[in-house]
Amino acid sequence: MEWDSELFRVTRNLVHSTAARLDMDPNAAHRLLQPDRALIVSVPVRRDDGTVETYTGYRVQHNDTRGPFKGGLRFHPDVDLGEVTALATLMTFKCAVVGVPLGGAKGGIACDPSQFSRAELQRLTRRFTTEIINFIGPDVDIPAPDMGTNPQVMAWIMDTYSQMKGHACNGVVTGKPIELGGSQGRLQATGRGLVYCVVAAAKHLKIDLSQCTASIQGYGNVGHWAGRELERNGVKILALSDVTGAVYNADGLDLKETRKYVLKHGGIKGYPKAEAIDPNDVLTLETDIVVPAAIGGVIDAEVAKNLKCRILAEGANGPVTTEGNEVLLKRQDEIFVIPDILANAGGVTVSYFEWVQGTQNFFWGAKEVNDKLRAIMQKAFKDILQTHVNENMDMRTASMAVGMRKVTDTMKLRGLFP
Repeated sequence: MEWDSELFRVTRNLVHSTAARLDMDPNAAHRLLQPDRALIVSVPVRRDDGTVETYTGYRVQHNDTRGPFKGGLRFHPDVDLGEVTALATLMTFKCAVVGVPLGGAKGGIACDPSQFSRAELQRLTRRFTTEIINFIGPDVDIPAPDMGTNPQVMAWIMDTYSQMKGHACNGVVTGKPIELGGSQGRLQATGRGLVYCVVAAAKHLKIDLSQCTASIQGYGNVGHWAGRELERNGVKILALSDVTGAVYNADGLDLKETRKYVLKHGGIKGYPKAEAIDPNDVLTLETDIVVPAAIGGVIDAEVAKNLKCRILAEGANGPVTTEGNEVLLKRQDEIFVIPDILANAGGVTVSYFEWVQGTQNFFWGAKEVNDKLRAIMQKAFKDILQTHVNENMDMRTASMAVGMRKVTDTMKLRGLFP
């Protein structure tokens, strides 16, 4: 019960149902529900006015059977132990699905980063780093950006860790600025990887993407780059939403222009070349492709009943509730689901590339990174699609089955210590 939350309950139910479908050893299944380590820290921060406020930080390390822990850090008011544990669990299977030799972790601070000055955010980040410093490292646990964090935050973590160790340690985080050993293509990787899966799904479904439309809920980093990649494949983007509002244009939106507007005005609300719509309607618009790329739990049973898309590509972590998934199971013939542990795995894949490049001090060009990402995402999609077809599983269960089998097989080979 320590990590009970809605997202953890959804994840737990998914692990249970997949384990039952695979007739998995109950000891192994139970082990996959328990993280190796869960750390809670206090993070005191001196605000610019001289007051000191204390925030709660988390780092959960789920399973390192296949390699060092890997997972993002999110700064968001709703961060709690249950959410972080669920995301760390999903990250373990996500790494296994795409075949990278890493385990799952996740972390964050329960705070609203928009309410901090740059100096306050730097102090928050650096103090949090010192609190978890004995639990992270290039061969132990490698954090990365997530909701509310970015390359600058990763640079502060890298610098703090390096100062404490007495020498530069570029490999302690991924998602860093290029100048500090970051990888080409990392910023775009999650959105780009999602679209590689959409392209593969369209081929499987015999859909011409150049005749398709899409709507994107969550116009942040993932949503923007997914949209840009969809545009390059001929898809017309009809609707976008973020925390400020939502817009719609039946003739299609130009994402280069919307990006400039958002950077200038702080959100999509008021974009002059589109009409304002209810943000709740973005998911249920009549478009061929829907991309939920914001927070988890947005597709409940009611929303799932009203989806009108052919492809649901999950850019966010855990966007579908347990009840929503039950509805989607009944609508498998109508809606092809690309589940989150596959759809958004491009981020961790290129983070793995960055880690490898940093370890070798030998860096790749953007084309090499993108070609390797495409090959990995297409192979993962193919493996899951084969499981989906050959074993008569829905796509979400098939994704979990591929990941859980790889992890449990490795656990059995390594054995139980002592």
